[in-house]
Amino acid sequence: MAFRFRTEIKKTEKCIRPLAGLMFVMALSGCSLIEDRSERYVNASEGTPLKLPETADEGEFGQIMPIREATAADSGRMYRGSIPRPPDMTSDILDENYLVEELDGQIWLLVNDVPGRLWPAVTSYMNENGLGVAYDSPQLGLMQSELVNFSKQARGLLGLPDNPDGPEAKVVVQARVAPGVRRKTTEVQFRSFEVADDPNELMAWGGGDTRSREQLDTSRKLLEDLAQYLRNREDSKSYSRAALGMASEPLVKLVSDDETPREIVMSLDYGRAWAEVRRAVDDAGIPVIDLNREDGYFFVDFRPESEREPGWFSWFSDAPEPVHSFDIRLEERDGDIVVSTAIAESYDGENRSTELLSELFEYLY
Repeated sequence: MAFRFRTEIKKTEKCIRPLAGLMFVMALSGCSLIEDRSERYVNASEGTPLKLPETADEGEFGQIMPIREATAADSGRMYRGSIPRPPDMTSDILDENYLVEELDGQIWLLVNDVPGRLWPAVTSYMNENGLGVAYDSPQLGLMQSELVNFSKQARGLLGLPDNPDGPEAKVVVQARVAPGVRRKTTEVQFRSFEVADDPNELMAWGGGDTRSREQLDTSRKLLEDLAQYLRNREDSKSYSRAALGMASEPLVKLVSDDETPREIVMSLDYGRAWAEVRRAVDDAGIPVIDLNREDGYFFVDFRPESEREPGWFSWFSDAPEPVHSFDIRLEERDGDIVVSTAIAESYDGENRSTELLSELFEYLY
């Protein structure tokens, strides 16, 4: 009986070995039988645009899932070996509609809405909280309060004592409503400052002034209170025709030459521009090898995914180290910050600097 048992095992092994090999070969060849649909989007036909009746208000209609239009600058990004990452549709899908951000001594409320809708809401907020609006300019996006000292409600909002000991400085609050860096967003800023007497005109916005920690904390408190105010009245939004003249030029522009992206021009101060580029690089998932804010550069790895991913062998080894293949540089020019990209001197692969610039722009704006 023992001899017969050993014989059966040997026969079984002889049958299993060729069968296992055959299954492995069939699995590999089967991959080629499955259609590769990753490039269908390149030849997809464009659908017929939706036509609304002439009497319909176009402002009341919009896409549930917004899709950006493909421009000539994006055409060179087709067939990259992988489906392009979706752009940063921050203005349409912000996780938070009201977000307080602070950077380099500046603080603002980022709102997922256009300035024309925010202007009347900020005006109402100031009036309802005892600040009042003494002067305003929709074209400049500025409004200025009355003296805070004579309103108990406004004093409480700014943390001023109810019964001051002796004379106190006169305080005024300004609000600034301006288009945001990202598409279809608005940035609201507050600043409180002392005045010698009750102003008889709208004062210039001192955006470049150095502000103390106490002033920034006061602005944060006002912005957080405004954010809650806006949340509570989301169902009663209105639009200001007076704000139609408000500056609406984009703060981030892609400059092209013969339909080829050359540089990104940012109408921001250097600190804000650097932070926005850093955010865009992180959001795009581009590995950073080195960076230097003072010298204005990022060394990144923007090789094609086919070069960056080792394939199946990565299961048995550590992930490969990023390679310095492209440079991102920031420089000041005529009051703007100019962002450019270039292939690294040590990299001898495909020059994808224009694709890198286009991808940065998608995540910046």
